[in-house]
Amino acid sequence: MRFKNIIPVLCLWTVILLPLCSSANEQSEDLFTRANALYAKAQYQQALNSYQKIIAAGEHSAAVYFNMGNANYKLGDLPSALLYYERAHRLSPNDEDINANIRLANSKTRDKIEELPEFFLSRWWTSVYLSFSANVFAVCGVVLLLAASAFLIVYFFAHRITIKKPSFFIAVTFFALGFCAIFMLSQQISYFDQKHAIVFNSPVYVKSAPAETARDLLLIHEGVKVTVLEDKQQWLRVRLANGSEGWMKAADLKEI
Repeated sequence: MRFKNIIPVLCLWTVILLPLCSSANEQSEDLFTRANALYAKAQYQQALNSYQKIIAAGEHSAAVYFNMGNANYKLGDLPSALLYYERAHRLSPNDEDINANIRLANSKTRDKIEELPEFFLSRWWTSVYLSFSANVFAVCGVVLLLAASAFLIVYFFAHRITIKKPSFFIAVTFFALGFCAIFMLSQQISYFDQKHAIVFNSPVYVKSAPAETARDLLLIHEGVKVTVLEDKQQWLRVRLANGSEGWMKAADLKEI
């Protein structure tokens, strides 16, 4: 196909696909509204089914996961509630409602596992790069770097010193802020790249090795959050919040 024939084809596909995308978004919004109405009527299972249809359609959002967590909490399914709250947290780490519900759900779990003490500077730094979502950091970083580039162009082409000097300092400031936003984004990505999972079966043993005959180290119950360190066939090596490590069956966990 010649290049001159490609443009009409692309235009045709654009005309076809744009209404379809718009229609899909409208359907998801309508489904979300209906699901919220069902939740308000205390029809939690029906609401949950509607939220799951939104996820199945590829529409992932903190709001949908948060409401799925709420519906599961109302149904008494604590592990599922924690799973969806944590998924919402990954998309919107600074949302206080999500964080509050995670704390509430964790307070209902049978096992009260104390986290290892964290150095206050490390805790503060984590709170800084989780203060906004990844999308916010990405957009801010790109906008600031583009603005810095624009002021740098002004600096190089301006003839008056009254324009060149402030343009240079503004460009340097925007470059610094832009790279800072990108660095925050990379820190948040690294933080969430680590695999975590929720225990769904209860009670389950944490083993000393990936085998049924291995020594039992700990007995834990549903709702416990673990960090996944290694995947070996049907077994996962995990770390609990208190630093304890061992092996668990993959079937007993659901990844966040």
